[in-house]
Amino acid sequence: MAAEPEERLDVHRDGDYHRAVHVWIYSESTGELLLQRRADCKDSWPGQWDISSAGHISAGDSSLSSAQRELDEELGIKLPSDAFELLFVFLQECVINNGTYTNNEYNDVYLVTTLTPIPLEAFTLQESEVSAVRYMHLDEYKSCLAKESGEYVPYDVNGTYGQLFSIIEERYKDNIESRSLTLQKQINRYAPIHLEPELTSLSEGDREALGYILKASIVIDDIFYEQVWNSNCTLRDWLKARANYSSFDKLKWLSCLDENKAFLSTADSAVKLLTDATKSVSGWKGIEYRAAFPRDNPPGANFYPPDMDKMEFELWKNGLPEKEQKYATGFFTVIKRHDALLPSILAQSDGSNQTKTSDDLFVVPYSEEYKSSLEKAAELLHKASECSDSPSLKNLLKTKANAFLSNDYYESDIAWMELDSNLDVTIGPYETYEDGLFSYKATFEAFVGVRDDIATSQVKLFGDQLQDLEKHLPLDNIYKSDNVSAAPIRVINLLYNSGDVKGPQTIAFNLPNDERIVNERGTSMVMLKNISEAKFKHILKPIANACIREEQEDYVDFEPYYTHIVCHECCHGIGPHSITLPTGKRSTVRMELQEFHSALEEAKADIVGLWALNFLIKKGLLPKSLSESMYVSFLAGCFRSIRFGLEEAHGKGQALQFNWLYEKGAFVLHSDGKFSVDFTKVEDAVESLSREILTIQAKGDKPAAQSLLQSHASLTQPLRVALDKIEHMQVPVDITPIFGTANKLLANDQSLRRIVGAH
Repeated sequence: MAAEPEERLDVHRDGDYHRAVHVWIYSESTGELLLQRRADCKDSWPGQWDISSAGHISAGDSSLSSAQRELDEELGIKLPSDAFELLFVFLQECVINNGTYTNNEYNDVYLVTTLTPIPLEAFTLQESEVSAVRYMHLDEYKSCLAKESGEYVPYDVNGTYGQLFSIIEERYKDNIESRSLTLQKQINRYAPIHLEPELTSLSEGDREALGYILKASIVIDDIFYEQVWNSNCTLRDWLKARANYSSFDKLKWLSCLDENKAFLSTADSAVKLLTDATKSVSGWKGIEYRAAFPRDNPPGANFYPPDMDKMEFELWKNGLPEKEQKYATGFFTVIKRHDALLPSILAQSDGSNQTKTSDDLFVVPYSEEYKSSLEKAAELLHKASECSDSPSLKNLLKTKANAFLSNDYYESDIAWMELDSNLDVTIGPYETYEDGLFSYKATFEAFVGVRDDIATSQVKLFGDQLQDLEKHLPLDNIYKSDNVSAAPIRVINLLYNSGDVKGPQTIAFNLPNDERIVNERGTSMVMLKNISEAKFKHILKPIANACIREEQEDYVDFEPYYTHIVCHECCHGIGPHSITLPTGKRSTVRMELQEFHSALEEAKADIVGLWALNFLIKKGLLPKSLSESMYVSFLAGCFRSIRFGLEEAHGKGQALQFNWLYEKGAFVLHSDGKFSVDFTKVEDAVESLSREILTIQAKGDKPAAQSLLQSHASLTQPLRVALDKIEHMQVPVDITPIFGTANKLLANDQSLRRIVGAH
């Protein structure tokens, strides 16, 4: 035990609630758990067989570092953090030793998975804690616990702790054929779409620049994988290397299409070899362990320590000066622990860009965290800038390359808004959906496309009407802005994307998210027309056939579907952004709503987008033919987005809207299991939800945001009816682009000029 003896005695004498770690070592090839025999001198369960390793979490220590320390102290095993899989948290409450020892303990239960048993002679036992170790088959140990054998420290295998056994049993129960069928079914839900836009409108210089931009976009993928999970790149490379070993391994590699849903477990993860984790044993090469694969999507992705919770962050942040608080909650920084800091980062940095306090947490800028990749991407963008003969594109590429190295994205975001080039490029850290703790941290992404001049000219109307839309929003006037800038709209045909773009495929985006720029200059919008067309054809029309009543099915048309997408993106730029709290403090909607911001903002853009379309129709700026078709197309679109799951911001926001409109009678479920729109009620229902969301945002009312999402963003029975119909008809969940033109360019880099010219 790492806790000081006196402190530990006091805790158990007084029955104080405290935290501890349990670490189990599991041998995959033999199906055995490592058990330790507690020393005879222990004051609790002396001489009985117990967990591989365990101990209190001392004040100031993290859960993960405590798990690592206990293994090292008790068994002489030194393992890196990626070997530890957090399974669950278990509250143990019991009284033993005739009432003199009370254990009220919250245990973080970790699993370390090795390929084969660690030789017993490799362990260095801490005599005051451990008298012996042995391996025991999972089933045999479970049986002994169930029989309450006196040789073993008791755990209720039918209670919470039984998860240890059920988790391990579940991940090894299916054979390869069964799992292959499951993965193939998941993959089949995505319709492959070949994207080969024409490049004839590009100048010679921009064609040459394109090759470097595509290479930089590939680097963006590496950064994004690292941002989502600390072992993502290792796992990706492991799966890619093994893709040809068997059809099952190939399926595992391809099935990364599913977002936020674990299609693998630690049993499928990358294998790593440690030759010096224990004392050496003749003839044994060392510990081969599985890199721990999280059972649930880490809420803080890889932006925060995996064992950090919201309370710890808030306590630490509130102790910082105001300027450093903004840095800690900024878009372009990650939060680290001092005890987990990589030596390479320490060696590369003089500390000037790191905000440190006496606490364990501190801030690292993206430019340091992803230094190697960003330097590579910056070099490629500088080369692209030198090739391009479009002044605005040259400026964008140059300023973005500089931002990668300086961590200051302001100038490059302005350059992106001013981009006026047939080759359209969006590259950098933007969206915050992956940060499920606070929605603070931005993920890297890249979109490369060819501008559609005709379609761009057709959507100019929406940008011109933003201020008038803001003026008439269903929101108290005190919260409205009189300085909304029109959002320039660029329509492109997508050529390539990378980074934070993996399902659902983006059809449009409105950037930047930096509130400084939004307040000063508004936002710009990019529409991906070929992606919208593919989704409408392959997904929305089949959904309408399955779920919309025959008399309204013809209302589902590409024009209202696409027009609402445009309006959705425009409406990100209106409504509250920077706000004044009741205390008089200036803040932003994002900062106040935190983890509820993304879902509510997507819902706002959707529902206010419907309100705005109706407003523009009444002004005579849009044809009256849209007045009914837009609502029915929106209804069908609800089912499409919800299929991505309620953990995803768009899906959660869409469920909120559907359930609100259904409760108001605007959406109707009929006895045949199909839906229709009640045109007499839908306008008022849309306006009431718009007002509700806009008011919550304007007040920065986080409890109200939480309440609204909890009460309405759920999978209700009407939604289940629709989703069951869609599943029965095997409608694709989404599309997966195959970038024909870009892949040819990348594959034939040596003859780049010739191939691009051929297009």
